[in-house]
Amino acid sequence: MSKKSSKRSSQKKAANNSGQQIENQSRRKWLGYARNGAITLAVLGSGGGYLAYSANAKMHEQDLTRIGQGTPTVVQVHDPNCSVCARLQRNTKSALGSFNEGEIEYVVANIKSSKGKAFAERNAVPHITLMLYDGKGELKHILRGPQEVSTLEVEFKKLLES
Repeated sequence: MSKKSSKRSSQKKAANNSGQQIENQSRRKWLGYARNGAITLAVLGSGGGYLAYSANAKMHEQDLTRIGQGTPTVVQVHDPNCSVCARLQRNTKSALGSFNEGEIEYVVANIKSSKGKAFAERNAVPHITLMLYDGKGELKHILRGPQEVSTLEVEFKKLLES
């Protein structure tokens, strides 16, 4: 083999190796994009799942038709922009945590929604109010204003006993 053909052969090999390197780099680049895309989809999918779950939970929590369905129910007349309402809600949920699941229902009458506002007006109660209903839907007690967890636990026990 002559020097010329050996040189051409080396140049061809170098060109082929260079082409393969570029092709391998392109593959790696696209695989990286695919991996990043899959990760992004997983994150967005789980975020979307959480949003759907959160929306369903909120709808369930604000379902006023649950009153009188056989389970005692605590209804909070609530303004989501009110810090005292938020504190009452935290205390209410904390107090309900000392009862078995399904023993007492918790429903929110959000006065910023048409149904919640109509409920509050129909019962002539302001926000920062808890209304305690027996399983038949009969109003047993109204608690107005902020309440401590211990007070709420006692009131909820009385509701169960009625």
